Amino acid sequence: MTELLMPGLELLVVGMGIVFIFLTLLIFILNIMSSIIQRYFPEPQVIAKKATANQIDPNVLAAISAAVHRHRTGRTE
Repeated sequence: MTELLMPGLELLVVGMGIVFIFLTLLIFILNIMSSIIQRYFPEPQVIAKKATANQIDPNVLAAISAAVHRHRTGRTE
């Protein structure tokens, strides 16, 4: 039994070592690729406008207000 156990343990250690090294290299390479892409292709800055009450349709505003009121009072009619 011992004659099969030692080669099995060696194979286990070598296999897990190879997988660990591969995953470590993969993470390292992905981080490098990510930094390169962010440097040369930055995301465009988007400036969001706030919606004012004048831009919202009065019917939509009334429906939203009614839905919020119904939710807060707990009625489910």
